[in-house]
Amino acid sequence: MGSPCEVLCETDDPRLAKRLGNFARGEARRVDLKYSRYQPGSVVNAMHASHGKRYRVDDETARLLDFGAALWRLSNKAFDLTSGVLRYAWSFDQGKVRADISRIPELLKRIGWDRVGWQPADIILPEGMEIDFGGIAMDYAVDRVADWAGSQTKCPVLINFGGDLRCVGAPPASGAWQVGIESIENFGKAAKRIELSSGALATSGDARRHIEIDGKRYGHIFDARTGWPVENAPRSITVAAPTCSQAGSYSTLAMLQGVGAEAFLDAEDARYWCLR
Repeated sequence: MGSPCEVLCETDDPRLAKRLGNFARGEARRVDLKYSRYQPGSVVNAMHASHGKRYRVDDETARLLDFGAALWRLSNKAFDLTSGVLRYAWSFDQGKVRADISRIPELLKRIGWDRVGWQPADIILPEGMEIDFGGIAMDYAVDRVADWAGSQTKCPVLINFGGDLRCVGAPPASGAWQVGIESIENFGKAAKRIELSSGALATSGDARRHIEIDGKRYGHIFDARTGWPVENAPRSITVAAPTCSQAGSYSTLAMLQGVGAEAFLDAEDARYWCLR
């Protein structure tokens, strides 16, 4: 997952705690191996290697592709599973922050979900185009672990993968998990504390991943229609929802609204916390 992952469980049964931890670790690893472009044997790389020919995916992958297609429609094409190729123009990796904006026009020719042939469960990915599940896979993994945990125990459990989290039950003593929203100015310190008794939280922001060009700050969330990071977006948006996939979708879609992020979330009657 490329991020710290943890499972918290309030129980006096060490066997249960170990079983939850082992499943979470195994599921995170499974999702990463299956959907990361960095894993040679992943479904993603198999689709890329199809070279424009029809490729049949399994049911799980079909559901993720359908979900990505729905987000593409809801975002008016700003969110796009094929926009991962923009990494060739932009890099926000630690120690490798760079931008080569001259490459954006050529890369835009390789982006566009409407250019992909998709009829579940067959996909035709045009030569040179790529699929990137980076925007949805981690939240999906959290939900997978949370659903399994809920089927195994009534003990309170919190799954946290890279800051996107979901709880199943709450500690009886406090009635809620205490979750901090990280400050955009002081890393490691909370700007706000949230009490979470059910559901999920997901955060999108640029506090740790941004670049400055000619004195202007750009985050790492891109508008697939332009190839550029979204302008005038909040520094951080945290959204609460029943599942992590829903929370993550809302936070990303809101960021893509730029200056209209709060208005979008208000219109959706979402519970959120925004830092600018």
